[in-house]
Amino acid sequence: MTRTSVLNQIHLLLPPKDSSKSTEFNLRLRDQDCLSLLKRCKSMEEFKQVHAQMLKLGLHCDSFCSNNLVASCALSNWGSMDYACSIFRQIEDPDTFVFNTMIRGHAKDASFEEAFLLYYEMFDRGIEPDNFTYPALLKACARRRALEKGMQIHGHIFKLGLEVDVFVQNSLISMYGKCGKIELACDVFELMDQKTVASWSAIIGAHASLGLWCECLMLFGEMNREGCWRAEESILVSVLSACTRLGSFDLGRCTHGSLLRNISGINVIVETSLLDMYVKSGCLEKGLSIFQNMAKKNQFSYTVMISGLAMHGRSREALKVFSEMLEEGMVPDDVVYVGVLSACSHAGLVKEGLQCFDRMKYEHGIDPTSQHYGCLVDLMGQAGMLNEASELINSMPIEPNDVVWRSLLSACKVHHNLALGEIAAKNLGQLKSQNPSDYVILSNMYARAQRWEDVARIRTEMVDKGIEQKPGCSLVEVKRKVHKFVSQDMSHPQCHGIHEMIHQMEWQLKFEGYSPDTSQVLLKADEEEKRERLKAHSQKLAIAFALIHTSWGSPIRIARNLRMCSDCHTYTKYISMIYEREITVRDRYRFHHFKNGTCSCSDYW
Repeated sequence: MTRTSVLNQIHLLLPPKDSSKSTEFNLRLRDQDCLSLLKRCKSMEEFKQVHAQMLKLGLHCDSFCSNNLVASCALSNWGSMDYACSIFRQIEDPDTFVFNTMIRGHAKDASFEEAFLLYYEMFDRGIEPDNFTYPALLKACARRRALEKGMQIHGHIFKLGLEVDVFVQNSLISMYGKCGKIELACDVFELMDQKTVASWSAIIGAHASLGLWCECLMLFGEMNREGCWRAEESILVSVLSACTRLGSFDLGRCTHGSLLRNISGINVIVETSLLDMYVKSGCLEKGLSIFQNMAKKNQFSYTVMISGLAMHGRSREALKVFSEMLEEGMVPDDVVYVGVLSACSHAGLVKEGLQCFDRMKYEHGIDPTSQHYGCLVDLMGQAGMLNEASELINSMPIEPNDVVWRSLLSACKVHHNLALGEIAAKNLGQLKSQNPSDYVILSNMYARAQRWEDVARIRTEMVDKGIEQKPGCSLVEVKRKVHKFVSQDMSHPQCHGIHEMIHQMEWQLKFEGYSPDTSQVLLKADEEEKRERLKAHSQKLAIAFALIHTSWGSPIRIARNLRMCSDCHTYTKYISMIYEREITVRDRYRFHHFKNGTCSCSDYW
């Protein structure tokens, strides 16, 4: 709306010269005409034009007009809290509505202190807060993670008898969740007489913010059982995130169906969540289809797609998507470049990775972070350029952190360079790293070199420092239920049947020329014991269980917490051929797609 059009609309409403009709004009304008003009404003310049005309007509004294002036200026995306404050301070007798509006504006503007100063001013003026006052204050507390202040506000809510108001309760749930007090959020939720869809959204979102993914899915199921079928977008985004983290592909696909049935016009945030779910659940083609059909893509959409292609071993395609992003005129940030460098690392594209690193610095003016250097060290290290990776670390303009040294240590393990691995481990120790994998990698390198005294020393050091090694585990989804298997675990209810299946599998494997790689068992034990331990790796247990409980030819999807060992990699390639199954395994670093005896990683991982 231009300056001319605003003034034309104002002039159309100007009172006729007959003063007897001016009262009628003012009454008409200060109702819907005032609100209509404010709604048409798209910038502060237009707003100031309307404000000036209202001042000339004396409408600023009318509470309806002044309240709407403050609301438009404080709550609009184009508004200004400073300007809103100047209008607010000219109101002689502000009511609860205008105080609430100003508090909401400051909360939206992340002005925590100003929001609470206005709240206290309400009490000083004898103006009583209502159920619309507290959601904004609790939102401000949630943003600042100000738990103590939030609990004080909760006390005020009780004193005023507003603890049963559903809007206040929903805000309390969100505040406690964002502040990490999930038990208090659950207490508020359980005490609610009437739970709305927004209430379920708040409690599911609270669990999601703390990474309690299993609980998110349990609450979603409970919500459906209570008849709240039409979940809103925020709930479904949280559920999709839970499915992504837990590898629950079937439930994620059902959630996608629920979105299509209940919500028209899915926005870019939800589409990106769907894209993320499919990519991280192993369905890259479905993710690509969603990405290609998105009417609007943002920077995060491109980041997810680039990282997803990299994780699935399709690094050249990831670089192509990055080029498309640049052609669209989007300016990449440091997060996008982490995905791009990871793509180069997964395929050993050293030349391309170095070119992207230089482009990031010199063309896009991004200062490399430790994460970028970690990607570059990993790229060089995986390609066997260990000395070059070490030189890069020593020449870094920033102090190398644990991510950088851990990348070098992992590469040293792959290429059996114990001397350089000890240097990396020593630097991790000086950084007081408490990551169990650092100790385990060094211990395994000593074991491979048969330096058993050093193995014992590292293991003793872990015990003394209270550092526990996480056992290898694999998750597999069968009939919409996720089953967990831990290496060497004999406690599964179907343990006998699983080991019978493994016996059958190994019988078939012998005919195909498979031989267990006992070098992967880094224990001082005889060959027979090593072979027995290899049989009980979590990935093999999960595959056996899936073969028993799924139909012939159906795909198998597995998620595991550690990097896949070379024996499990070879084993799974053979199984995919013998049993004619597509097996997708997501390990700690990437996806492996096994089909007809080959893997998508081309044995480079």
